[in-house]
Amino acid sequence: MEEGKETVKLKGSQVLLKGYIPEVGELAPDFTFVMSDMNEKSLYDFEGLNKIVLSMPSLDTGICAIETKKFNEAVGKIDNVVCLAVTKDLPFALKRFCGAEGIENVKAVSDFRYSDFANEYNLEMVTSPLKMLLARAVFVLDKENRIHYVELVEDITYEPNYEKALAALAKLN
Repeated sequence: MEEGKETVKLKGSQVLLKGYIPEVGELAPDFTFVMSDMNEKSLYDFEGLNKIVLSMPSLDTGICAIETKKFNEAVGKIDNVVCLAVTKDLPFALKRFCGAEGIENVKAVSDFRYSDFANEYNLEMVTSPLKMLLARAVFVLDKENRIHYVELVEDITYEPNYEKALAALAKLN
């Protein structure tokens, strides 16, 4: 593997990411994404709210679907938070998934148009059968977009640590 870049695993096999991801204490980079209605927004449009940013390969995979459903349930009980689930899925697929699964508290958003999130957060996989998709990670940001928690999930076939992410979020309220 190349030096100077993050790695994760896919079913135990090493996967190289684009670079290093943002760390706790840093200001989260802004990024533009496409909503399921094809409108564009950016992370900084949600200033004044605490944030959970989920990076995942595709809502059409079992683990991503489970993760989205669990965060949807958890953030539905919390005020002053927005949860963004970022994938490279097309907005049409995001709309279909959220409608079918009753996802109302997580905003599933697409990085397909500009790869802004992939470039700013360096979570694009550059090796493996899932090359060009996003690795699984969780970021918790405060109202000013400062990063308070980061989890780069070791193997993208694993779920993130929900309890740690939600505990970090709870400290912000």
